[in-house]
Amino acid sequence: MNLEARKISFIQEFLKIQSEETISRLESILKKEKTDTFQPMSREKLNQRIDQSLDDAKKGKTTEVNDLISEIEKWS
Repeated sequence: MNLEARKISFIQEFLKIQSEETISRLESILKKEKTDTFQPMSREKLNQRIDQSLDDAKKGKTTEVNDLISEIEKWS
C-alpha cells in the first residue's frame, strides 16, 4: 500500500473514532511530530553528555529502574 492510500485509510479509520480520549492522544502525537525535528548532535556534544552522565553516576545521581517504572505508571 503506498503512502497516499495509507493516508486515506487512516483518515477513514480516524473518522470512525468515537472516543474523545483517543482523538486527544492522536492530536498530541501529531503535534509532537510537527514540533520534533531530529537534530544530530556533534561528537563534542555527545562526549560532553557522556562525561556528564558518568560524573552523575559517580555522584549517585541515578534512578533505580523499579523507581522509574513506578514513576512512569503514574503518568497515565
